Amino acid sequence: MTTTPEGGHFIDRLAPGWLVVQFLGTGMLVVALVTAREDSLWIWGVYAFSVITWILFIVLHPWRPRGAAAVLAASALVPALVVGAADDSTAVILLCVMLGRFTSLTAPSGQLIAGVTAVCLLLTWISCTAADRPLSDVLGYPLLILVLTLLSLNRRQSQLRAEQAEQLLDQTRLVQQEQARAAALAERTRIAREMHDVLAHSLGALTVQLKVAEALIEKGDTQAALARVRRSNRLADEGLTEARNAVAALRGDVPSLPAALRDLVAEHRASHPGEVTLDITGEARRLEPAAAVSLIQATREALTNAAKHAAGERVEISLDFGDDAVHLRVANSTPRDTLPDADHVPGYGLTGMRERIALVGGTLAAAREDEGRAWVLSAEVPV
Repeated sequence: MTTTPEGGHFIDRLAPGWLVVQFLGTGMLVVALVTAREDSLWIWGVYAFSVITWILFIVLHPWRPRGAAAVLAASALVPALVVGAADDSTAVILLCVMLGRFTSLTAPSGQLIAGVTAVCLLLTWISCTAADRPLSDVLGYPLLILVLTLLSLNRRQSQLRAEQAEQLLDQTRLVQQEQARAAALAERTRIAREMHDVLAHSLGALTVQLKVAEALIEKGDTQAALARVRRSNRLADEGLTEARNAVAALRGDVPSLPAALRDLVAEHRASHPGEVTLDITGEARRLEPAAAVSLIQATREALTNAAKHAAGERVEISLDFGDDAVHLRVANSTPRDTLPDADHVPGYGLTGMRERIALVGGTLAAAREDEGRAWVLSAEVPV
């Protein structure tokens, strides 16, 4: 098996394909005219007309392809009238060059090409019959023209396929560019939302704690004020961690989801009473940064709500890596009268968590279970 050298076929590296065909056609015209034996002036007039129209075609083709095709169609019809009257095959050569080049063009429609070809074949047959040419010429000339025309049509189909492939490639590039631009905008929006939520949650809670601490200091209750300051310190640490997670998602260096959840469990155990369990099932694999961060933030918010509304109660976290999705479930026991309302969960709130999960194609739900004795948050993101 031979392979095409890099850069295309040898003839394509010399000049564009259409230019090579023009040169070859011009050479055939020159050879035909030089070797012509016809003395009749009107036949030479036909030859001159063919040459002039060929030159016009070469000039017009790069800029006016449809006009060039019309000129070439006219130049192909004229030699067909003198095929029978000519003493040699010059007219046939002219006709083959003109018609072959015309049928290889992509500008004219298929119906026009078929019509011009049919008229040329008919005129050739009539001309040969009227001039009492031998049967070999009457049958051979149209057959030769037909074969060369079919070869040119094959070239036309190849050109059309190449043009369609190029157009499809251009469209694919445009679609990919638009998809990349849309993905970049969506990622920027997601990061901006994450940072907004982090700042709104952390700074808002921090402001409340510091205002309370200030009021307690004014009353002289330094111990309570110190507790509020310590709480403010923890809130600042949590906000800084969440901001780092958002930036890590932007850079794509988010830690693995199981490792991040283990860190959250360890932080919760160190800061709050009560038992926290983590159960991971399925084959763990790395998720997209946005999906991993959304599940990490949902778990963090669920633990924060459990500490606030069910301090000291047991919290169970389960993470399952399925074939098509990753499932997260955080459940905590809590007295029914202290359960948060489903639409007013403190912190980011269910609405914010749902929106962040939805941005990565996932779903999130939170509801009471076990006759109101448990609060369960469930999230799922595709892989």
